[in-house]
Amino acid sequence: MRLDELDRRIVASLTDDARRSYRTIGSEVGLSAPAVKRRVDRLVDAGVIERFTTVLDPRALGWTVEVFVEMFCEGRTPPAVIRTTLARYPEVVGAYTITGDPDAMVHVRASDTRHLEATLERIRSEPFVIRTRSVMVLSRLLERQVPLDVSLG
Repeated sequence: MRLDELDRRIVASLTDDARRSYRTIGSEVGLSAPAVKRRVDRLVDAGVIERFTTVLDPRALGWTVEVFVEMFCEGRTPPAVIRTTLARYPEVVGAYTITGDPDAMVHVRASDTRHLEATLERIRSEPFVIRTRSVMVLSRLLERQVPLDVSLG
């Protein structure tokens, strides 16, 4: 789906604050609330907007340690097996198949290093995991959604 300028502005407004009312968004972009709702519904139906969610600050909730773990698996472990296994760990906040030597990159959050160590030990004990290699995040420099103002063509 190709977004026009009004769609981009609506999506940008929702990205900034998904609790913003259709009336407020409409006043920002020059449309009525029902017109904004129709456009948002169309964006949802087209899959441009996947979901509306709340973004939590993990540090405020006590999850102060953030690590990326390269996971090396035996044989040809299917991605579905890796996903199903990692989904059991609440500390795993993201998991990705990647290019290169590791089979997966796992994004882990923990409350402290003891919690991290225990989580890594549990992950390493999975029958298909050969080894892991971890890097700890010291600070987040940049994190954002897909940019809306970049032309793809």
